[in-house]
Amino acid sequence: MSDAKEAKASLRQAALARRDAMPEDARIEASLTVADRCADLLPITPGMVVSGFLPIRSEIDIRPLMMLLADRGARLCVPAIVDGRLQFRHLVRGAPLEPQGFGTYAPGAEAAVLDPELMLVPLAVFDRQGGRIGYGRGYYDSAIAALTDKGTPPILAGVAFAVQEAETVPMEPHDIRLPMIVTERETIRPDIG
Repeated sequence: MSDAKEAKASLRQAALARRDAMPEDARIEASLTVADRCADLLPITPGMVVSGFLPIRSEIDIRPLMMLLADRGARLCVPAIVDGRLQFRHLVRGAPLEPQGFGTYAPGAEAAVLDPELMLVPLAVFDRQGGRIGYGRGYYDSAIAALTDKGTPPILAGVAFAVQEAETVPMEPHDIRLPMIVTERETIRPDIG
């Protein structure tokens, strides 16, 4: 394992332990605060495709935010893992969901595949320079790069609890910095030029 991968694994483990230590009621309140903050910040237009995610373990729960955005006309999608890559499937209220591994769910293969214009990105760890660490598979970096290569770079907003912040996240060439990270405490807007 490279030095960067080892450092990321260590940072991930520490941040997820801090997240897991948050009392459930604190996670719920923080998730609602992030939903309110994002609803005021995000440039949603009717019909805009927004990718969110369904929470796993002690992860921030952005379902309230996703419902607020849907009420403003956003078309929601969530990631499904297909052949080792993310595929963003249309999320429709009441439609059945299938397990995707990692403890998360997504609409089945019959759901429409959409290209997100705005991505709410889950984070295991983040820093104030827009660095992020996910869960170690590079799914989001690859998906963002693929959309950018198609000429449709999405607006990116990382969402996490404040306890997941680290001083510095080691960045590798494939890692994509986030221009906005929203926590229950603040909105961080790194200058990533």
